[in-house]
Amino acid sequence: MIHSFNKSMRLLTTSAAMALLMASAPQAFAATPADTLVQGWAFDDIITLDPGEAFEISTAEVTANTYSKLVNLDMNDTSKVVGELAESWTISEDGLTYTFKLKPGLKFASGNPITAEDVAFSFERAVKLDKSPAFLLTQFGLNGDNVADKAKAADETTFVLTVDKAYAPSFVLNVLTSTVASVLDKKVVMDNAKPVTPTAEYKYDTDFGNEFLKTGYAGSGPYKIREWRANEVVVLERNDNYFGEKPALARVIYRHMKESAGQRLALENGDVDVARNLEPGDVDAVSKKEGIALTSAPKGTLYYFSLNQKNENLAKPEVVEAFKYLVDYDAIGETLIKGIGTIHQTFLPAGQLGALDDKPYKLDVAKAKELLAKAGLADGFTVTMDVRNTQPVTGIAENVQQTLAQAGIKLEIIPGDGKQTLTKYRARQHDIYIGQWGSDYFDPNSNAETFTYNPDNSDEGKTKTLAWRNAWDVPELTKKTQAALLEKDSAARAAIYEDLQKQVLTTGPFVVIFQQTEVAGYSDKLKGYKLGPSFDTNFVYTVSKD
Repeated sequence: MIHSFNKSMRLLTTSAAMALLMASAPQAFAATPADTLVQGWAFDDIITLDPGEAFEISTAEVTANTYSKLVNLDMNDTSKVVGELAESWTISEDGLTYTFKLKPGLKFASGNPITAEDVAFSFERAVKLDKSPAFLLTQFGLNGDNVADKAKAADETTFVLTVDKAYAPSFVLNVLTSTVASVLDKKVVMDNAKPVTPTAEYKYDTDFGNEFLKTGYAGSGPYKIREWRANEVVVLERNDNYFGEKPALARVIYRHMKESAGQRLALENGDVDVARNLEPGDVDAVSKKEGIALTSAPKGTLYYFSLNQKNENLAKPEVVEAFKYLVDYDAIGETLIKGIGTIHQTFLPAGQLGALDDKPYKLDVAKAKELLAKAGLADGFTVTMDVRNTQPVTGIAENVQQTLAQAGIKLEIIPGDGKQTLTKYRARQHDIYIGQWGSDYFDPNSNAETFTYNPDNSDEGKTKTLAWRNAWDVPELTKKTQAALLEKDSAARAAIYEDLQKQVLTTGPFVVIFQQTEVAGYSDKLKGYKLGPSFDTNFVYTVSKD
């Protein structure tokens, strides 16, 4: 249920904050309150705020600031994890059993105590809901029938997770830093759960609070979710029951602002504290303004487009290869992503184990035409691309549209907001999709799995990776990806990922274009504002204002 407008006004305690929410036109702003962080940001990809279902980049930032997990990334060394709710953990000698001891005295925002039963419930719920991110947990051998035994509370403060194989421990722990492993308040969730009629596909008689959590909240993070209105606003409010250092600011407001120029103007006028989606020209402009600072962070986020193998033209190997020669990587690098990304063509982002920096492709229309002729498509063909109507993807799509035309391929761009294009993509109803993929956790399997793992290519397949979304049936690569998880030697494991990248680079229906460098302009009144190494480590509870 979307909260009512009147309710949102009651929740905001300063007149300036209320004015921010009441401003419906893009040009209507008010000065930001001293106790509130206001960010201009394009977040039209948010579909739900339920950690058991959410699988979008913007949502992950919201949940990272509002929910806690057993463990989280070490911000000082992203090759390690540290305890968040967990005080300590042990791993059995056979590598199958992980036992976590919770910190004492923890509470949810509701005031309810955080217990191992809540942890077990959160795992069971995510597995039984079986939404998009569930495969992150089910890959450990968990399913609806066994999860209650494999992820359970031994006592009030001890949670035990049993996996099906002796995976590399770093892999298991890194998976537990992902959004789907967020710990939920069982009482709040089930008090708001709705009964459902079991079916052959969903055999449970409850929705496990799924509808409630689309806009509701049941977490323990530094901030609470107070409101989300699609394509308008997200409001977070300080959680006074948070077990860590309390946030300095009372609330955080994300204003949906699609255009870079609008964000820049609002920042320069003091109407927002942070501008999050600045294009290269606007980055350059604000860098010269007094009172504004810039911060940046390399991200493990890749921009790519993919070819649905259900389309008989796009399924031809020569066509797949031709598309890789029909991107003007140099022009895109020098203009559309200047300062906000680096050209990158492999599926593992720089900085991860086994990542390659091979860049064999460049714009070569003659080569592409030769390949199209071999495929029997010398006269070209018509195809569509679903494009989120934000930059830089719109600009890249238009650039690719021009280069494809040089080889006789007519590209029709279908614009939409983030949730529209994602929903269509996840249903395998696209021809070509252009977008982002960010690693769910800091282990090479996160990207290897999504680009190369597809155990069931049918429309009913449960593991809905990017390979599945594009109907790319690759049993041999699927086996190699699984084997890499059991390899304890880091060098040998890296070699497997190097081989997988080379195969996807040459034959995969993915055209990886660049790796993101996230840039934000912000008021120098802010203290402690910085961007993290991933889309779910942009923490705002560290921020204060002069």
